[in-house]
Amino acid sequence: MPGSPYTDLDRPPLSAARLRRALVAPNGPWTRLELYAETGSTNADVSEAAAAGEPEGLVVVAERQTAGRGRRGRVWQSPPRAGITTSVLLRPGEAVPDRDWAAVPPTGYGWLPLLAGVALVESVARLAELDATLKWPNDLLIGDAKCAGVLAEAVPGRSPAQPPAIVLGIGLNVTLRADELPVNPTGLPATSLQLAGAAATDRDPLLRALLRALADWYDRWRTAGGDAEASGLRAAYLASCATIGRDVRVLLPNGETRTGTATSIDSDGQLQLTTPLETRSIAAGDVLHVR
Repeated sequence: MPGSPYTDLDRPPLSAARLRRALVAPNGPWTRLELYAETGSTNADVSEAAAAGEPEGLVVVAERQTAGRGRRGRVWQSPPRAGITTSVLLRPGEAVPDRDWAAVPPTGYGWLPLLAGVALVESVARLAELDATLKWPNDLLIGDAKCAGVLAEAVPGRSPAQPPAIVLGIGLNVTLRADELPVNPTGLPATSLQLAGAAATDRDPLLRALLRALADWYDRWRTAGGDAEASGLRAAYLASCATIGRDVRVLLPNGETRTGTATSIDSDGQLQLTTPLETRSIAAGDVLHVR
C-alpha cells in the first residue's frame, strides 16, 4: 500500500493512545498530546496554539515534517517515522501555586534549550546506550557528528502584561540510513542512533524517556525558581558539553564572528568566550569547534 506506515517494517508508527496513557496527566506537566502523521512544523503548530492561549503542557509529535526548521532558518528534514520530531509548550513566566513554582524572569529563559539538551543526553545514554555530548547551544553530538537539534522560540503574550511562552522543538535522528542523512550547511556531519550502533531504536520508549527527562529537569528548574545552579542544571550541562575548553568560532545572529576559547556557561546560559584581551558572554550564535 503506497503511503502506508507499515511499508517500512523497521519504522513502525507511534501510537497516540499509548503515548497519552503513559505521559498525559491532569496535573501535568504534559496535559495534551497530539500525534500527526504529517505536518509542516511542530514548532509552528505549538506556536499557533500558544498564541491562541493554550496552557502549558501541550506536546505535538509528527511522524513527518514537511517544513521543519532549525536555527537561522535551516531546514530539518527526515523520512517518515525515521526520527523523533516533537515540540512542547512551556510558560515559565507564569507562577503555578499548586506546584510551588514562582514565575521565572525572562533572563533565565536561555537555559531552556540547554535543559532540553541535557534531557536528550540522558535519554540517549539510558536507552540507546550511546555516549553523547552537547555543542552549545542546541546540538547533540555522537562523536563529531550531529544526531539531534533543539530549537527554542518565544511566543509573545496575548497582552503586554502576559509573559511570553516558550516553544521547545526537538528533532532526533533515530533510524536514518547513510543515504538519508541531511547535509548540514555548517559542515558538521550528521548521523543517527542506528548508524552510531544504538542498543535500541524503538521510538516509543525513546520518546517517552525524552519527555519524562524533559519534565523532570523542567520541574527541578522551576522548583529552584529558574536557578540553573541550585537545580543542578548548570552542572549537568557542563558535564555533557563538548564545547567547553575548545577553541571556537561563533557566528552571531547579526552576521559578525567571534573567536576564542569557550571557557564556561554563565548563570543565564550564555557561552563565555575568552580571548587574550577579555572574556565575554555570548547569548546566541552558531558555534564551530576549531579544535
